[in-house]
Amino acid sequence: MARTKAKAAAGAESRSGVPTMSDVAKLAGVSPMTVSRVMNGDTKVRQSTRRKVDEAVAALNYVPNQAARRLAGSRPIRIGFLYSNPSAGYLSEFLVGLLNQASLNNVQLVVEKCEAGEHWKEQTQRLIDNGVDGIILPPPLCDMPGLIDMIAQSSLPAVTVACGQPDPRVCAVSIDDYQAAYAMTSHLITLGHQRIGFVIGHPNQTASARRLAGFKAAIADRSAQDAPELTVQGMFTYRSGLDAAELLLGLEQRPTAVFASNDDMAAATVAIAHRLGLDVPGDLTVAGFDDTALATTIWPELTTVRQPITGMAEAAVQYLVRQIRALRDGAPEAPEHVLMDFSLIRRQSDAAPRMRPPIKLAPK
Repeated sequence: MARTKAKAAAGAESRSGVPTMSDVAKLAGVSPMTVSRVMNGDTKVRQSTRRKVDEAVAALNYVPNQAARRLAGSRPIRIGFLYSNPSAGYLSEFLVGLLNQASLNNVQLVVEKCEAGEHWKEQTQRLIDNGVDGIILPPPLCDMPGLIDMIAQSSLPAVTVACGQPDPRVCAVSIDDYQAAYAMTSHLITLGHQRIGFVIGHPNQTASARRLAGFKAAIADRSAQDAPELTVQGMFTYRSGLDAAELLLGLEQRPTAVFASNDDMAAATVAIAHRLGLDVPGDLTVAGFDDTALATTIWPELTTVRQPITGMAEAAVQYLVRQIRALRDGAPEAPEHVLMDFSLIRRQSDAAPRMRPPIKLAPK
């Protein structure tokens, strides 16, 4: 009789007549997630709530179905991918990584392009309203505090990728941009270059500042020339790389090497050098960053920093899936910040500087 009353209070059971977690939740007056947390021994659940759940479990004679719980962890997961990246090469490699892991982890990928201005709020809300279980944010969206705030308030797990200063509220996958830029600059100095131009990345990305800091540190540590005109602002686009290269190569004493903060701007630098009749790398060494497909589709092929874009995207899916499954099991995990390895890739665009005749000084 007691069990009959409990069933009536909880509502209809499953067709098999076996009480479910939803039945327990209804009888206890809590959410199924709270029941899951109690069943998984979450110590953060209040004692009064735990008592209600325990009483409902006893009244319904509820026994957790371990097979069902395992299946719950393998339910399709919907991950939102919000992007706004001017580099087609970067985006292509990122998508390859996402799709690789999505197929392996029973993940449905929901892709949303984020336009400029205030539209990101509408597009992010659309993802949330569409019921995604988590969100992946590549640059530059990973550096938008308002966007991170919005996702955090929705209680959705998220992963930022390639962020120079990750937010502690979300998972993050990146490389050490400072050390990568330091290593490439040191390599150019080792080749014999003392006057090195640097094209900064977009100011809205924290990775840009980290790469600039790494460049400047290597210049200082190895006593290369530190002239303000050798540092030029770029925007991570090919067009901005053309403008930056024109400034650098138009200097009365041009640099013998140019290190650009991504491959798009490095490729643009090679194009301007060719237009000016300069041989690369004979007259000018050029180095890039990312190692996207563009690095090997221009001539000469670019020496660059390999950032494992595809691997970072794969790792982002893996960490997000783990966060989502832990949340479903009622035992959410703390966000992790993971640093992946970078490497220097030498190709045909770098060489030791040619000896130049000494600059003749005007008579006093």
